[in-house]
Amino acid sequence: MLTKEGLKKQIDKFPEEFSIDELVENLILIEKIETGNKQSENGEVISESEMENEIEKWFE
Repeated sequence: MLTKEGLKKQIDKFPEEFSIDELVENLILIEKIETGNKQSENGEVISESEMENEIEKWFE
């Protein structure tokens, strides 16, 4: 979940002019990264071999 402070920092990094689409895409990316970091901290990860097995399933 984003915080106001984190959101303000991200907006400050944007150029003076940007589209709503660019803002939304950036916010979605930031949220996904934060979610992944929290999952990692909580030990909610899979091994590299498990990941490779999952990827192979995508191409079956």
